Amino acid sequence: IRDKNGKYLAISSRGNFFLTWQPGQEFWIPRARDTSRRIQSMGFIENDLEQGLWMSTRGGGLSFTKSQPDFDSINNFDFSSSDIKTGGYGILDVNFKNKDELWAACGGGILYSSIDGGKSWKKDDEDKVIGSLY
Repeated sequence: IRDKNGKYLAISSRGNFFLTWQPGQEFWIPRARDTSRRIQSMGFIENDLEQGLWMSTRGGGLSFTKSQPDFDSINNFDFSSSDIKTGGYGILDVNFKNKDELWAACGGGILYSSIDGGKSWKKDDEDKVIGSLY
């Protein structure tokens, strides 16, 4: 996953850890996940590391870092959990329309939206999504 400034995230195949790299670094830095659940997906908030990172975990967990996580440090990032209740559906992707409005795509074709930066979530009750979202 690449942000707009050329910084990268990579998730291990089993979701046990993730790696970071930015231009000028000689090697990828491995980082531990901060939960017992495996990583499902990750990304940059508004496609910009300066805004922070998001991480979804198996079973529907979602967390965010504060802005400007330090890619130069070998220390783990401090993620804060978001109060999204997916009923166990995994969160496949998160997209930011702006700083406050974001959408989470879950298994089974379910969408959740937040208009307060991920503090609270509402399930999209629209029945027009036919099939699964990938």
